[in-house]
Amino acid sequence: MESPFNDTYFMKRALQEAEMAFEKGEVPVGAVIVCKDQIIARAHNLTEMLNDVTAHAEMQAFTAAADFLGGKYLKDCTLYVTLEPCQMCAGASYWAQIGKIVFGARDDQRGYINLETKLHPKTKIVGGVLEEECGKLLTRFFIEKRNLN
Repeated sequence: MESPFNDTYFMKRALQEAEMAFEKGEVPVGAVIVCKDQIIARAHNLTEMLNDVTAHAEMQAFTAAADFLGGKYLKDCTLYVTLEPCQMCAGASYWAQIGKIVFGARDDQRGYINLETKLHPKTKIVGGVLEEECGKLLTRFFIEKRNLN
């Protein structure tokens, strides 16, 4: 029997976090970190609320996961994030030695891929999981934001 805990399942949990960011007026990016089919960290962007440019969903999730595990290395963990990590978050994933990154929508302007940011050599990457749903939430946010200004 196939496990219900797959990349789509966990990306849906990250999307729930992104929705919470949307409701707070934050750029709707959500993240969860999973270890052995258990979510050990949940986070979403908090840059506006905390007035902190480093308060990306991934950064918040790395901190929470490290606290949960009692150590800074996340070798046996998977990061699920609704948007391709930026250069800063990709760099943090390198130092955390995250085992796998699964992202939803691509970020052609600020994503780590086009900026050629290196990840840890052992980190596995899966892109495009629920890409359409993740992208639609971001598009809706920016359309609404432009209409308010």
